[in-house]
Amino acid sequence: MNGDIRREWFEKDYYQVLGVPKNASASDIKKAYRKLAQQHHPDANAGNKEAEDRFKDISAAYEVLGDKEKREQYDQVRDMAASGFGGFGPGGPGGPSGGRVRVEGFPFGQGFEGADVGDLGDLLGGLFGSAGRRRGAPTKGADLETDVRISFEDAMEGVTVPVQIKGPAPCDTCHGSGAAPGTTPITCPQCGGSGAVAVAQGPFSFSRPCPNCGGAGRVVETPCPTCHGSGSVRRTRRFSAKIPAGVRDGARIRLAGRGEPGPPGGRPGDLFVVVRVAPHRLFGRKGSDLTLTVPVTFAEAALGAGVKVPTTNGAVTLKVPAGTPSGKTFRLRGKGAPKPKGGHGDLLVTVDVDVPSKLTKKEKELLESLRDAGSESPRTRLGMEP
Repeated sequence: MNGDIRREWFEKDYYQVLGVPKNASASDIKKAYRKLAQQHHPDANAGNKEAEDRFKDISAAYEVLGDKEKREQYDQVRDMAASGFGGFGPGGPGGPSGGRVRVEGFPFGQGFEGADVGDLGDLLGGLFGSAGRRRGAPTKGADLETDVRISFEDAMEGVTVPVQIKGPAPCDTCHGSGAAPGTTPITCPQCGGSGAVAVAQGPFSFSRPCPNCGGAGRVVETPCPTCHGSGSVRRTRRFSAKIPAGVRDGARIRLAGRGEPGPPGGRPGDLFVVVRVAPHRLFGRKGSDLTLTVPVTFAEAALGAGVKVPTTNGAVTLKVPAGTPSGKTFRLRGKGAPKPKGGHGDLLVTVDVDVPSKLTKKEKELLESLRDAGSESPRTRLGMEP
């Protein structure tokens, strides 16, 4: 478990903040976040302190619930608190124990009192694993996802496509810093930029997020007039996405740093481009192999023939042996889709013997002669009379 567990993990129900049930899917959580973030974004609520605070709570909730690993850690911590772990009791943090905890058997067998709920992240970090990133480090912006549609031919050859995203983007006035032009965020004087402060608890010392900067390690003294200190505004951004040759339908292309901007000082999220490949009128696909059904005449199947078949790079000749049954599949090596690590898959050609629905008089006479020639009935193997 990471060492960035904070007091808020015990005090705030992030599922309630986003308005979703605890068993909500990742997709439902993302949808709820986007809807609420758009509704409460500072750009849409200029001068509304309540909306600004709500936007911060929504962002904090999504930072945890939108990350699979953090969400699992959060659920574990909430479950432990609800079950009375460490002396929380039925009321959980801030309940009958008043936010003071007693951790039995750690580390001296008799336990100790005096650790505040906000410090428990350090204890749990020691119990469940080493600390992760710096406590209080700026959070990462949300990842975004969009679809692009390309033709089958473009999927085979590779193509660069335009991508358009409308939503939060780095503020052009402050370039994402959140500070007014001519000013810059200053290092937090209380924590010295670490984002955390030490709190003495008897013989022990614990760290907790700095109350002055909220764990960011920096303070914006004069907020940007355009973004009101958030570092982001809503606008349309345009990018180009390079789609590799051989891409499959549903593939996700990652554009690092092209997602939503993080809070001032934080990293932006990523943009995932989901590729939708249009079906081809002739070719199907199985992994890196392409499939194709080719009709042949009864004579070609019975006597054998060289049949021309299309590929993505022009026609080739397929040798159909004499006596080929309908439904027989042949493999043309290297005539399939490009592979991610080089080379090509194969083209799987299935022969379909075409039975004419109408015959000329001469064709009918020839087929009757063939029938009367005394060929063994294929139903003989079934024990049936011809």
